[in-house]
Order: sequence, then structure tokens, then C-alpha cells
Amino acid sequence: MTGSAADETLAVVARRIGEEVAGLHAEDVDASSRFPTETIDACREAGLLRALVSVEDGGLGASLDEVADAITELGRWCSSSGMILAMHTIQVACLVRHGGSEELATFRKRVAAEGLLLASATTEVGIGGDVRSSTCAVEARDDGFHLRKQAPVISYGEYADAILATARRTPESAPSDQVLVVCEKGRFTLERTTTWDALGFRGTCSSGFVLEATGGFGLVFPTAYGDMSSQTMLPVSHILWSSLWLGMASEADGRARKFVQGAARKTPGQMPPSGMRLAELAVTLQQLHDLVHGARARFAAADADPDLGQTIGYATAMNSLKVSASTLVVEVIQKALLICGMAGYANRSPFTLGRLLRDAYGAQLMVNNDRINANNAQLLLVQRER
Repeated sequence: MTGSAADETLAVVARRIGEEVAGLHAEDVDASSRFPTETIDACREAGLLRALVSVEDGGLGASLDEVADAITELGRWCSSSGMILAMHTIQVACLVRHGGSEELATFRKRVAAEGLLLASATTEVGIGGDVRSSTCAVEARDDGFHLRKQAPVISYGEYADAILATARRTPESAPSDQVLVVCEKGRFTLERTTTWDALGFRGTCSSGFVLEATGGFGLVFPTAYGDMSSQTMLPVSHILWSSLWLGMASEADGRARKFVQGAARKTPGQMPPSGMRLAELAVTLQQLHDLVHGARARFAAADADPDLGQTIGYATAMNSLKVSASTLVVEVIQKALLICGMAGYANRSPFTLGRLLRDAYGAQLMVNNDRINANNAQLLLVQRER
């Protein structure tokens, strides 16, 4: 699949957007903690927001690998923009793989035709970050559904054309009996409850809101959210997030390499003191690269063999991907900082690493690694020997 009439891959398209748009605005996006409007508009124009939708439905028919590569490239220039594209694509993946109703099919075609930006509301006040539990519920009304959800975080919610929210199937349902609901712009309101002034990923505008929405029941996904989560939401999230972190780590590696090469040119024939550190960094970056691409291959294998996707081993591997990748990205950037020294520590420097490092620390907190390790521990207790 190619990304444009010029026969470019999505990665090439994303690299150009990064160089010509995202890179120019990334510093202001971070300093102002503002939505990267210019970059997301460029992604929309280039078709990246509809990339995962099939050609028949008006999209590009891209594979998850191709979109992941694009996110890696964009993430080198602006972590927030790459994260927004990743979070949007996760919702599109759910729509493509589970949107079986006529209304959802129509909405999917709108996503492609209009370049709609999709956000997510899966966390909820009072459940401690457990996305597999809801207190809010889909309530039946004469003209469809009504939903009111108090979400501690809805990233870029005020800029989204639709928000996909989790809720209990009915007011009488158990907390774990969840569905995913499409809340369309014009049919929902957002009441801000918290602001977003964070250490990193400042452009994601991840404020808290009370979401209130109405709509037709055809916009409630027919598949139980628990199944959607294990089959799509969780593995795709971890693959796309880790692909972004790979891009951030690769950018840090590139800056460190240029720094060492510059030092080497000043002392021909002598290894700069930071040369050995660069070699050590390359080892860690290779680990992250192989981890991410191995997980993509594992996801493709599970897609071809659904039984594989139901195994405990597959679930723990996808959980472990997030934990490992979010740790390695920090390690890579920290190593790069030691190599560049004060040139990497300074904000006004071609080798600056401050924003990358601040963004990287957020990786371990979004769906906290402790929670993921606890889930893996429960799975491993019941896993049989292979």
C-alpha cells in the first residue's frame, strides 16, 4: 500500500510532515501546552487519519505496520503529535475491526471522507484507572441512548470530532459488562474538570471532563468491550505507543551520534571519550527496535490465527511490550543525555534532549506499569506449562 499519488510510503509522508510542519511548531506546542493544530491538519490532508480504513470505505487500506512506521517517524519531531495520531488510530482500529452495525459502517466512511479525529474516554473517576470497569452506563431514551461519564482524562477531547467512550451496557449491568459507544460532535458536551499542565506530552491536552452524550443505539458497538479490549484495543495501543517511543529514542540516538561524530572530527585518529557510551546506547536502542517489531509480528500472527490471540502467553507478551518499551525509551534518552552532556541538557542547543526526556517519562505512567505488571502476575498464576 502506498501513501500518495507520488507512490510514497506512509513513513515517508509522515517524515515530510515532521520536517516541514511538526518540527517547526513542536517547541511552541510544548511551551504553550497547546494542541498541535498545524500538524494534525497536515496529517488529515495527507490521509494519515484515514489510513487504516479500507479502500472500499474511502480509506488507504494501510496495514497496522505501515501506520506504526508513520507514527515512529512523526514522533521523532513532535512526541505529542505522534501520540495523538497513535491514540486516534487505536480508535479507528476498533471501528474497522468491530464496527459491524450499519450505523457504525456509515460513521467509518465519514471518518475516511471527512478526516474525522477520534478521541477516547476509557478511564473514569472512582475506578482507579481500571479501564475494564465502569460506573457510568448507557441509558435508553425514546430517541436512542444517553451517557454521562466523569472522565479524569480525555486527551484532545475539545478538538475531537468524536469520542469513543466505555460504559456499562445498561444501568443494571455489572461494572465489567462494558460496551464502547461513539459520541459524535454536536451530540456531546464537555464540562472541563481539570486542566493540563504536565511535565511532558503537553500537546496532548489531556484534561479531565464530564462527558454527556446522546445518540442512536446503532453507535453502540455490538461486540462486548472486554473482547474488543483483548483482541484490538490493548495490543494495538501497546504496539502504536511503543512505535512512538521507538521514534523518540531514535531521535535521541541521532542527536547523540552527531555529537560524537562532531567530537571525532576535532581529534582525528582518536576515539572521543563518549564513543563507548554511543556503542552502549546502540545496544539498548536495538533491544527496543527488536521488541517493537517482534510485537508487530506477534500481532499479525494472532490476526491470522485467532486462537493464538486468546492465549495467556499472547496477553502477557503484549502487556510486557508496554512495560519494556516504556522503560527502554527512558534508558536510551538518558544514555544520549550522558553523551551530549551540557549540550543535551541545554534547551537552546541543536543537541537538546530535555523535551524528549520529559515526554519519555510519561510512557510508564499512561496505564501505569505497576497495574500492568499486576495483571500479568494474575495471568501467570493460572498459565499452564508449555
